[in-house]
Amino acid sequence: MEKHQIEYANQVIDFVVIRKKVKNVNLHVKPDMTIEVTANDKVPIDFISDFVKSKGSWILKNVGQFKDVQPLKQSEREYVSGETFKYLGKQYRLRVQKASEEETVKYFRGFIYLYVNDTDNRNRKAKLIEDWYREKAQKTFNESLIKMYPLVQKYGVEKPDVEMRLMKARWGSALPDKNTIHLNTKLIKAPKYCIDYVVLHELIHFKYNDHSENFYQMLYALMPDWKKRKAILDEEVAKDL
Repeated sequence: MEKHQIEYANQVIDFVVIRKKVKNVNLHVKPDMTIEVTANDKVPIDFISDFVKSKGSWILKNVGQFKDVQPLKQSEREYVSGETFKYLGKQYRLRVQKASEEETVKYFRGFIYLYVNDTDNRNRKAKLIEDWYREKAQKTFNESLIKMYPLVQKYGVEKPDVEMRLMKARWGSALPDKNTIHLNTKLIKAPKYCIDYVVLHELIHFKYNDHSENFYQMLYALMPDWKKRKAILDEEVAKDL
């Protein structure tokens, strides 16, 4: 990974260059406001810098959008009634109630109900919600794998395992040598069709472990609307993370 910067409109734009076997120079603004450029080893840094500068207006616009939501992302939740939580693309309001029996979390008709012994214990409430999210994520991610895997099975891809990880700037990653897909636990906040996109994206990496033309041709063939799904992830879901 190479770190560089350019100046655009009296502002310094920092970016990192990742060398990969790709045909084109690709630029991405991550939810954490990191600017990432992928290019092959033959592309000179001067060309990449000019390319980044040509995208300066677009970069600042997208960085600004992510910057606007940073305070919301960084503010700590109190886990009190009225707070909103996203689950599978929908917003739910939290209702905290004293548990009459076991502590648990349920969702019903636009609300997430948190039943807890001590309604003032923030750490306990946070753990119950996080455990609930992980339980739902494990089930949903595996259901998505079952749904998406048949699309790549005929290409000789072995069915991988799915593991959950907390990632700052990635929705998922493929580890072909371990036959495993890592998915961001916060992906459970996205609609199911967006989760399906991420799973399929990572599955295709077991056939093409890069972002080459062959990779995207296969992605387009198996999921023609993948760009719309990715846009929802990057423009809408990321704001709530």
